[in-house]
Amino acid sequence: MRISVLQTDVKWAQPKANQDTANLLISKAAHSDLYVLPEMWTTGFAIKPDNIEKEEKQHDSLQWMIRTSQKNNCALCGSILAKNDEGEYRNRLYFVKPDGTYRYYDKRHLFSYGGEDKYYTAGSERTVVEYMGVRFLLQVCYDLRFPLWQRNKEDYDAIIFTANWPRSRQNVWQILLRARAIENQCYVIGANRIGSDTQCSYLGRSAIIDAKGKTLIQAKDDTEQSITADIDMEKLQRFRTKFPVLKDRDKFKMY
Repeated sequence: MRISVLQTDVKWAQPKANQDTANLLISKAAHSDLYVLPEMWTTGFAIKPDNIEKEEKQHDSLQWMIRTSQKNNCALCGSILAKNDEGEYRNRLYFVKPDGTYRYYDKRHLFSYGGEDKYYTAGSERTVVEYMGVRFLLQVCYDLRFPLWQRNKEDYDAIIFTANWPRSRQNVWQILLRARAIENQCYVIGANRIGSDTQCSYLGRSAIIDAKGKTLIQAKDDTEQSITADIDMEKLQRFRTKFPVLKDRDKFKMY
């Protein structure tokens, strides 16, 4: 499977401009099977969702994802602001398939340090999506710090982390992406933004990493771009069979 990560400079509360940027980057990385966008890629990471709700509703980024997926015969993954029937705001990561269907994951670990927990409701369910024979665990930004939530139960082959990870903690992003790949014997796809908003500056360094922690490709710093790599399921399975680490994992229930 060919995967492209779209590392974007997210324009604050401008879904249409960010959709146009995504379209351009997709066209420059044509023929990938899956494109992954950063966390809240349509608006920026807004702690107070009422600041962006009107713009998001007007431009309906989920429908844009569905149309774009169908047009390019590919899957799209990225998180956006969502509001459920009970009026709760969610930081929701959508995985949209080219047949128009989709699954989603609501961010479990809300960033209380920044106040995200005061305005959003945390998710409670892990989501694994199968596409083209690959099982993807969906995760959002701060989730990366909590390995028990991602512990591989032999139910997935790759983790997608979509993020707004700040420049000041970039070293943590680099280390933890690789740690999650190694400990779970899986591919890791990390999609981070660049640029800045009123709270943080972002360096990017999006990456695709294999199950041994090897970097297949990594984005350049501070550059809006797409990066592309192929993941090989046969190679992954051979490694898991030869070195069956997951069989010896601690089997206890935390969630």
